[in-house]
Amino acid sequence: MSDHVLVINAGSSSLKYSLVDSASGEAAATGLVEQIGEERSHHVHHGPKGEFNDEQPIANHEAALEAAVRAFETEGPALADVDIVAVGHRVVHGGDRFAAPALVDDELIAAVTDLVPLAPLHNPANLEGIEVARRLLPDLPHVAVFDTAFHQTLPPYAYTYAVPTQWKEQYGIRRYGFHGTSHSFVSAQAARLLGRKPSELNMIVLHLGNGCSAAAIRGGESVDTSMGLTPLEGLVMGTRSGDLDPAIHGLLARVAGRSAEETDHSLNSESGLKGLTGANDFREVSRRRAAGDERAQLAFDIYCQRIKKYIGAYYAVLGTVDAIVFTAGVGQHSAEVRAAAVDGLETLGIRLDPGRNARSELTVSTDDSPVAVLVIPTNEEWQIAREALTVVRR
Repeated sequence: MSDHVLVINAGSSSLKYSLVDSASGEAAATGLVEQIGEERSHHVHHGPKGEFNDEQPIANHEAALEAAVRAFETEGPALADVDIVAVGHRVVHGGDRFAAPALVDDELIAAVTDLVPLAPLHNPANLEGIEVARRLLPDLPHVAVFDTAFHQTLPPYAYTYAVPTQWKEQYGIRRYGFHGTSHSFVSAQAARLLGRKPSELNMIVLHLGNGCSAAAIRGGESVDTSMGLTPLEGLVMGTRSGDLDPAIHGLLARVAGRSAEETDHSLNSESGLKGLTGANDFREVSRRRAAGDERAQLAFDIYCQRIKKYIGAYYAVLGTVDAIVFTAGVGQHSAEVRAAAVDGLETLGIRLDPGRNARSELTVSTDDSPVAVLVIPTNEEWQIAREALTVVRR
């Protein structure tokens, strides 16, 4: 029997789960419980019997996980019939305390709780998911896999902000980076595709989904990344602004009477593509752009220009680049974004093949391009499963 890991990703009002074969990456079942705590919650489970949908009130994450366990029993596969070796939990922020996955125990719970001020929107939900799963599945080892861990290889000059030193010492203010699970998986897959060892390659990975981040990876290790203290910094995203002048907070406080909390909420939830067009879904922005919407066109141009800016910056950081890798929903499926992001960079050895790009092939660069341009689907659940397995097999 294959070693399976139950991967859990708990959000503030959602619970996503996947039963993953750690060897092949295939999911025996996946599911999502949304709108937890509302009058009408939605639960979808994809298993051997097909898609199962249910709508009823689900009060909290414990009830959500109980619903997931019931779905496994009725829709399959029954958890008792599967060789589950661990439960892997996605945790957004591990600060500078966790550079690798770790077995969940009371000490880890306390450490992640201490990090809540750095990720108030994410870590509390992640903690709730862990605590609920430990109660309902007490006989299995639980492993925390941190979004920030892959970026703990950043050198001090890349993670240190030019602010008073005591801010870092007292409040932990520094660059941490996120999407590390995706960057780790995709960069390893890119090396396999190129037939090279990760230690031999320099690459720029662009994770472009609702959240977006770039990473400069030298020899398999992250040496710079666009997200910072929080996931707000860097590229333009679905609802996040990305890079901006930090004086905006002070200006809005003076001229509009806005609190720091109000501005922070707007920059995280009402900005990015949503702020520019009213829609955070890139597919909708693309439809409007195709119909001649000028705001959608401007949003597209801003979005792609920011990506190009980071490609250039990270090319300079790395010195030489062997591959540029696009991943996640937009990165995998938007040929237009890929084309715009590398347009004009031929002098850097980046040559796109229009036909391959239009078909979203794994390699979308020309055969003679010194820099390979790749399109690789991410699989964070498989990466979490593999990392969880390494912990329990030590």
